[in-house]
Amino acid sequence: MNLRNSLDSVPSWVPDTGHALRHVGVHFDAVRIPGVIGEDVAYRLMEFTDFLAGPIVREATRERNLYFLLPPRTAGAHAWPAPARALGRDGRSAAFVGIPAVNGLTWPLGWRSLPTEENPFVEPDLLYETLVRALN
Repeated sequence: MNLRNSLDSVPSWVPDTGHALRHVGVHFDAVRIPGVIGEDVAYRLMEFTDFLAGPIVREATRERNLYFLLPPRTAGAHAWPAPARALGRDGRSAAFVGIPAVNGLTWPLGWRSLPTEENPFVEPDLLYETLVRALN
């Protein structure tokens, strides 16, 4: 199924093919959570939202990071506990996140949860609460 041609269109910052680096803080902020903890948080968040969590990118590298994409300028609203790391446009450094296309070859990136018109971002407060619960 090609979501770009369906009623559930994806945001313009999602590439048509392959993957592309996107500057954090422009289209979205991100929270990076590595490995098993990231997978656990993603699962809990998706289960709670009836699998409509918003965009979560999975990186199939050694670190196995997950990137939870939040509305721009919202990642700094919380003191994210380790091992999570907020990526925003704070002026100290530039950060980029790889964004995969919806279809086709996108390795080493893939979608754990897709963005949609109804859920273009992960809800920051809900992500924070889910992360804190997963760590306790």
